[in-house]
Amino acid sequence: MKNIPSDYSDLRLPRQVQLRRMQRVISDELTVLQREVLLAVYYGGKTQAQIAAERGVSRSTVCRTLHRAEQRLRRFLRY
Repeated sequence: MKNIPSDYSDLRLPRQVQLRRMQRVISDELTVLQREVLLAVYYGGKTQAQIAAERGVSRSTVCRTLHRAEQRLRRFLRY
């Protein structure tokens, strides 16, 4: 632990690298349903209720799918 710097700000990847990694994980590691729900919420600005109505499922199903997509995204971006 002696060699670990106390300030991690210099270990951050450039924004463009972060965005490319996130796009790769979204396209390669999420299921089709997870990807569609994640993009609809964060890029399409839709609510979970709107997505649920469009798909004919309950809002809790959409919530669960979104939660699993976010977890998977975090897990793959951690490394």
